[in-house]
Amino acid sequence: MSFEVRTLLEKDLNSLFVIEENHFNDFKSKDIEGKKLSKTISAFANASGGDIYLGIREENNTKIKHWEGFNAIEDANGFIQMISNLLVLTNNYEIVFLKHPVFATYVLQITVFKTQAIVYCTDGKIPYIRKGAQNLPCDTSEKIRRLELDKGISSFENELVAESDLSDVDDSMTWKNFKEDIVPGSNTESWLKKQRLLVDQKLTVAALLLFSDEPQICLPKRSSIKIFRYQTSGEAERDTLAGLPITVEGCAYNQIYEAVNKTKGIIESIKKFGKGFETIEYPEETLHEIITNAVLHRDYSIATDIQIRIFDNRVEVESPGKLPGYVTVENILTAQSARNPKIVRLINKFPEPPNKDVGEGLNTAFEAMEKLRLKKPIIVETDNSVLVIIKHEKLASPEELVVDYLSSNERITNQIGRSITGIKSENSMKRIFWKLRDAGMIYMVGAGSAAAWEKTNDFDSKVKNLNIGKE
Repeated sequence: MSFEVRTLLEKDLNSLFVIEENHFNDFKSKDIEGKKLSKTISAFANASGGDIYLGIREENNTKIKHWEGFNAIEDANGFIQMISNLLVLTNNYEIVFLKHPVFATYVLQITVFKTQAIVYCTDGKIPYIRKGAQNLPCDTSEKIRRLELDKGISSFENELVAESDLSDVDDSMTWKNFKEDIVPGSNTESWLKKQRLLVDQKLTVAALLLFSDEPQICLPKRSSIKIFRYQTSGEAERDTLAGLPITVEGCAYNQIYEAVNKTKGIIESIKKFGKGFETIEYPEETLHEIITNAVLHRDYSIATDIQIRIFDNRVEVESPGKLPGYVTVENILTAQSARNPKIVRLINKFPEPPNKDVGEGLNTAFEAMEKLRLKKPIIVETDNSVLVIIKHEKLASPEELVVDYLSSNERITNQIGRSITGIKSENSMKRIFWKLRDAGMIYMVGAGSAAAWEKTNDFDSKVKNLNIGKE
């Protein structure tokens, strides 16, 4: 097997040596034992993936790095064989040899991708997981169970709920409507058993979430949606919380539509600067798809509700649980791995299913933002949740936003400029104004806290001729 060989430049070396060991990067001496290296490979594969630089030794105390590469590519064959045995499929890892521009020796860069299956170290007994710059062993049945749930290997949707019985579904209006529309004439007990939703007269988590009118009775703290309104563009703090949080309960289908409607209603009450005060607009498709995604793909083993936080300039949707399988923040729009496949499949049978185009929801959300010329949502994976941030920021440079605002307003202040651009620093906003001043488009009036910027007489002609924000 041949591997890419990349000769580094001096600037590449400098960039490499400033990398710190963290959740995504590690440095190892070429004298490391294969078993010890396998722990790091296991840890990256079971977490979010990462890069290992084999042949660079880092001192424990000073963190000074030393290039101690292999004299020949063949000298790394033993490590490559071990890696290929651990990460059986070639698309689970990538190997590049980095050649020193002076020493002509080689460092092995091993890029490990997040895997769908659990990867054990070479002893085949213990898997590891990466936390910060540490490789932590999953050495108990509880830790391995947690890893299986995180990776989507096992799903909490199949767990039996001890407090449940057939009546929780059979007596519910949700089930009666579904049965009448989708499976008329069927026997409730027989149908649930056939779908593996009823076992030993106990309902599964999926059965309750889909067909019970009030699954929260049996699944408290893990089956509701909380909606918060914060009157700020900053961080969520108690003194900026407007009113009491709204709790959305009921079956998963009703929750999705009710949460979207309530979120949309709160957003429409928010006003922003424009031609006077204008209503903030987010595409309903984006809100719908992201909230649907949170309900269908959350980890129901975690006793925390989904949170929707509405700010003056953004909406945040936080769903409990890490991204399942091999899904990462980078490939989430193309990779598919359902943590709760039964819920996803069966809710698609409901009239007007919330997941009409299965697997395409987030793509629809991103496309809807682009149509309104708004920036794409940001997806962040935390230690135990997935956070989607939907910002109300135009897909334009700050200069373009200022020019657009002044096209329909007489003047603009630093505060208004920061509001429409999302820039937090007053000084950074000043630099945007200075750039437009130097272009002969605006001039300052007033001083101090009363300072503002107005259009020059040449403003309109310069807008047509000047390529704002692009150098």
